[in-house]
Amino acid sequence: MPKTKNQDGFIEVKGARENNLKNIDVSIPRNKFTVVTGLSGSGKSSLALDTIYKEGLRRYIDCLSTYARQFLDRVERPDMDDIEGLPTPIAIESRNNIRNSRSTVGTTTEIYDYVRLLFAKIGKTFCPECGQEIIEHSAQSITELILKEYPNERAIISFPMDKELNLEVYMRKGFTRAFQSKETVEIETLKKDEKDLEIISDRIAIKKENKSRLTESIETSFRENKTVYIHITGKKDLNFSKEPRCHKCDISFRKPTPNLFSFNSPYGACDECKGFGNNLEIDPALVIQNEELSVSKGVVEPFEKPSYKHEKRKLISFCEEAGIDIETPFSKLSAKQRDIIVNGNSSYYGVKGYFKRLERKSYKMHIRVFLSRYRSAFECKSCSGSRLKEEALWVKINKKNIYEICNLSIKNLDNFFSKIKLSKNEKDIASEILKEIHSRTSFLLRVGLEYLTLARLSRTLSGGEAQRINLACQLGSRLTETLYVLDEPSIGLHPRDIDQLNKLIKELKSRNNTVLLIEHDLDTIKSADYIVELGPKSGQHGGEVIYQGTTKKFGSSKTGSITQEYISNEKSITLPLKRRKSSQTKSLYIIKASENNLKNIDVKIPLNSFVCVSGVSGSGKSSLINDVLYNALSRKFGASTSEKIGEHKEIKGAEHINDVVILDQAPIGKSSRSNPATYIKAYDDIRKILSDTIQAKLKGLTASHFSFNVEGGRCEKCKGDGSQKVEMHFLADVSVTCDSCNGKRFKKEVLDYNYKKKNIDEILGMTVNEAVVFFSDNPKLGTKLKVLQDVGLGYLSIGQPATTLSGGEAQRMKIARELSKKKGSKTLYILDEPTVGLHIDDVNNLLRVLNKLVDAGNSIIVIEHNLEVVKCADHIIDLGPEGGEHGGEIVAEGSPEEITKVENSYTGKFLAPYLN
Repeated sequence: MPKTKNQDGFIEVKGARENNLKNIDVSIPRNKFTVVTGLSGSGKSSLALDTIYKEGLRRYIDCLSTYARQFLDRVERPDMDDIEGLPTPIAIESRNNIRNSRSTVGTTTEIYDYVRLLFAKIGKTFCPECGQEIIEHSAQSITELILKEYPNERAIISFPMDKELNLEVYMRKGFTRAFQSKETVEIETLKKDEKDLEIISDRIAIKKENKSRLTESIETSFRENKTVYIHITGKKDLNFSKEPRCHKCDISFRKPTPNLFSFNSPYGACDECKGFGNNLEIDPALVIQNEELSVSKGVVEPFEKPSYKHEKRKLISFCEEAGIDIETPFSKLSAKQRDIIVNGNSSYYGVKGYFKRLERKSYKMHIRVFLSRYRSAFECKSCSGSRLKEEALWVKINKKNIYEICNLSIKNLDNFFSKIKLSKNEKDIASEILKEIHSRTSFLLRVGLEYLTLARLSRTLSGGEAQRINLACQLGSRLTETLYVLDEPSIGLHPRDIDQLNKLIKELKSRNNTVLLIEHDLDTIKSADYIVELGPKSGQHGGEVIYQGTTKKFGSSKTGSITQEYISNEKSITLPLKRRKSSQTKSLYIIKASENNLKNIDVKIPLNSFVCVSGVSGSGKSSLINDVLYNALSRKFGASTSEKIGEHKEIKGAEHINDVVILDQAPIGKSSRSNPATYIKAYDDIRKILSDTIQAKLKGLTASHFSFNVEGGRCEKCKGDGSQKVEMHFLADVSVTCDSCNGKRFKKEVLDYNYKKKNIDEILGMTVNEAVVFFSDNPKLGTKLKVLQDVGLGYLSIGQPATTLSGGEAQRMKIARELSKKKGSKTLYILDEPTVGLHIDDVNNLLRVLNKLVDAGNSIIVIEHNLEVVKCADHIIDLGPEGGEHGGEIVAEGSPEEITKVENSYTGKFLAPYLN
């Protein structure tokens, strides 16, 4: 019997036909590092995620309980013949799907759980009043203390009597004396119902030879009460408690437990913000968005709504009575006048007062919606953003509380725990906990995330940062014989850090794991053991195996591989023949930006240019462009947003632009009913074309019958989704094809109608390239579809659910919609890493589209690490020099050629070879 590749250690995929895969056979070596590459839409995700990973997951579920397996017949297996030699798979995708405001870097990596445990075990509580350390005493520690401090003195050891008991009880227990008004009295001489006394355990000389007796007397007192008094003759009285207590300030403390430090537990979470660290409050900046307007011209934005015009009339009437000029811009009114308008006085409740009155009616839905537009998250005044009750912050390790530790960068956190000073007993307790913390922080450092803090919200992480955190967690788990499927782990990484990432991937491999990467970065491709390239083009023209084999042979292969042509420098992205001169254009100026780690910087951004903002991860690029510039300008141009504007003094030059648009990688739709055709408004034209024909009119079909968003022609069982969700209770919900319409989303009578021999389902199944030809007789529709071709999305199906688009595809969809709009020029476009998910050949097309926008009189700002894009910019703003607290400064600015001459610019160093 001949030996199969599987027996030689291969994952063998046979007859894969998922999405656009063309019945391909692929062999992937086990315990090796394999890269799957190819043009965008060539079938990489279909092979790695939708076929290999999905089948591995399906086989895993097959091992579960009978309850879970009853749904398996309805869960579609990947369209393929078979997969042999498949290990247990783990997929680490490049999207950040966390939206929970309670999830932080610390909780995701489990470091915070160990830090909580450490504080509960060796944390020292300090009194907030006097700053004294709170020591939990025992009989032995008290004995040692008084022997040391009061040798040879005489002492009376006593305890407070229990108010529920009478003196007879204590007499039966053998106690004969009590302490009353600082005098020793015989209990039998007192009234039996006497209260508020101290029962005396012993009268003794404080000497070493009496140590055992001292300890026994104190233990006896503790058995009767939590508090023990020791009266030293002629000295001050001492007060000791079995529980943590400051005897000087008479304050009791809770014994630290891990839950005390958890903001997800009611035991530790701040009572006011419930552990979120902030509260939603009315934001004056959203209520009064433009201070250059007067009261009569609508400075109070909510009062301009039709339903609230009466409040504007009240405000105008009050201003006239108070002598406030309603035609004077708000910014030019006196401070007292502005305060009266906002906060009110005895005659008028003010803008804030009106919102407080509205909040009483928040049980009404439309009131809640209205209020939400003018609320922003403000730091909780009770916990100052720590999320915890104040008792948790009284506990410290090496003079730092848990909130201060969570705000250290990962790099400083690792240093703190490496140099922590502990007693021998504390070391014995904490050694294993510290080992676990160090193990996790070291992996985060190695994936280039030294600038993050444990307090950073997980939902604010980029896709690349979230993926690298997951990668660090997997490195810490030390699994073996596992298949890791990673989707572009190089996303968000500066070229400086790519080598380190590749070393970590190889470390995963060295533990007898198989690593399968979807990747476009040429340096990562070169470092792989094995390469699988799909193509030759995208969409229906892709899905074939162009090359599969070792990296060594890839360089000399003659298979028509586009990737190989770029690696061998047969093809390249050419430098622009001429750069736009910043001195010849108008500019935007950001003055004194200090958001997050920005160091009070002044930044000049040339307009009518292609500007690139570069720098290592965490250097402050997003803080500068997204938080400061975009949020400030969008507010200025009237966008309704609750996002807070980053700290800065002012922005000059905004009069030179008409609008600001951010083209990020956020999904273009939350519903599977949203698709490329609906997003660029092409679907309305398609429905009109179908409904305007004679056959459709004879059948009584209107445009709404061809919509899956309204009742009429859509399948009512799945509501036009094409699939239904099955609740699994203990697992994520399972999506199964609708058995009524078989995933076609429309009723039979609608599907029976054909236009040019295609029904609506078949039309939506066409690629953009096919649709352009199909609707060539309709110029209006053809123009909209042609724009999708121009941004390199011709391979997409026009009816593909928006939820299945990658971040890069979603971003290019947004670019296409902007290109299709009949807008004037002078728009500022901001793009955050537009090359995510793009092959180097697709980057070429993207650059052409971006330059087309600039040539039309617009301005482009790109946050990018891809040096192929950076080298084509007109102007570069390089931030750094490092990430986190060591970043936030302008390292270099100017043309790419000028950047390479700056010695401490990492971008300049790696960019230089691309300019030669």
